[in-house]
Amino acid sequence: GQSYEIRMLDNRKLGELPEINGKLVKSIFRVVFHDRRLQYTEHQQLEGWRWNRPGDRILDIDIPMSVGIIDPRANPTQLNTVEFLWDPSKRTSVFIQVHCISTEFTMRKHGGEKGVPFRVQIDTFREGDSGDYTEHLHSASCQIKVFKPKGADRKQKTDREKMEKRTPHEKEKYQPSYETTILTEVG
Repeated sequence: GQSYEIRMLDNRKLGELPEINGKLVKSIFRVVFHDRRLQYTEHQQLEGWRWNRPGDRILDIDIPMSVGIIDPRANPTQLNTVEFLWDPSKRTSVFIQVHCISTEFTMRKHGGEKGVPFRVQIDTFREGDSGDYTEHLHSASCQIKVFKPKGADRKQKTDREKMEKRTPHEKEKYQPSYETTILTEVG
């Protein structure tokens, strides 16, 4: 339920895709499973979640916090998907809320589970000749894990302690921690 900002940036090179200048594009955000094993059963996993949490959504847009988004929509049948239009030439920040936690999809339910990693994926489309947004422009994603506040604090503390015990050589294998995450382009 915590709101996280995702800044939408126009990363075109000069002169690239001039046909979207002054036009709106559509971005679709999805929270999906990162692990291939869970991707195969994603539909059943999400149906199970829906059954246990009637009326709840996995992903929402915090509309009052967001800037520059137009016509935000959340399809009632797709609990893990939201979409909106935006103008690449204007400042756009969308604040998303994930309403499920990573341990809701683990087998054991007695606490202390690792929790499954999710992936936030953003697919952006431009308007086609028929007026619908179907022409793919860009996709990007990043891995996330979602915990309740106390669990998240505990996880960060144990992760920090684990890193401190590693040798400098072992530490090189890990990415440093950053205030912001740049999403990875998906091919």
